[in-house]
Amino acid sequence: MGLYDRDYTQQNYQASYGYSPRPPFHLRAPSSVVGRLLLINIAVFVLSFLIPPIGSVIYTYGSVHPVNWQTVVLQPWRVITYQFLHAGFWHIFGNMLWLYFMGPVLENLWGSRRFLIFYLVCGAAGGILYPILAFSGWLDVGIMVGASGAVLGIVAATAILFPMVNVYIYGIFPIKLVFIALIALFFSIIAVLSPDRYPNAGGEAAHLAGMATGAAYVFWPLIKTRFKLRSKAGSWQKKIAEYQRLQNEVDRILEKVHNQGIHSLTRSEKKTLKRATKLHRQQYNI
Repeated sequence: MGLYDRDYTQQNYQASYGYSPRPPFHLRAPSSVVGRLLLINIAVFVLSFLIPPIGSVIYTYGSVHPVNWQTVVLQPWRVITYQFLHAGFWHIFGNMLWLYFMGPVLENLWGSRRFLIFYLVCGAAGGILYPILAFSGWLDVGIMVGASGAVLGIVAATAILFPMVNVYIYGIFPIKLVFIALIALFFSIIAVLSPDRYPNAGGEAAHLAGMATGAAYVFWPLIKTRFKLRSKAGSWQKKIAEYQRLQNEVDRILEKVHNQGIHSLTRSEKKTLKRATKLHRQQYNI
């Protein structure tokens, strides 16, 4: 398996063209959503190649092309449709290869619906980040197509979930999945930071956004759990502090009763005693 990273941002584009158990990275029939994604991508590519006029329309209205804000804001479908368009054979071959091998792992782990949402959101993140960088003047304006953002999101997620799995480059050279993800991340960051040196900086921006989204999706449950635990811990600390203040006040009131009699208590002090008594009964189910 090779990490194919092909240009899909072009100025003159022509439309005609945590450790977990070891996942099953092997040849087999793709799962349902992965199979449909493969079929749609290949069908669109073949149709565009065989019938150039249709391909021209599909690529004109389906690609991400931030030439002006209207093509981004008023045509939001592009951040989804561009993921099913590719610039050439090796571009679609590399993306579909990664999708075929790694997609079923996440789909089987999360379920078809959750995986599909994850896949499209990772790709959409790239379709959003690139126009932002283009409008800011950081990157040149061009046409962007390809599923690489979504696929790199899959790579990031599987690398986090199964970091020590070996992937055999070209079927010969083993390399840990986590290192593949880190290499892809490194080159994407370098390309985005030095766009003048890399002709596919826009595509690398989509890669970076896809990987960041994929990683965030995997880490989010852990972050949310830690936040809840801290929130509960803070709530318990507040309750303990409140109980301690109530206990101190009750001790003061009882001392006052001992020295001055119960008739000396104010209305507020009587309410405090009633509250403490009620809390005591609730605690011991009296």
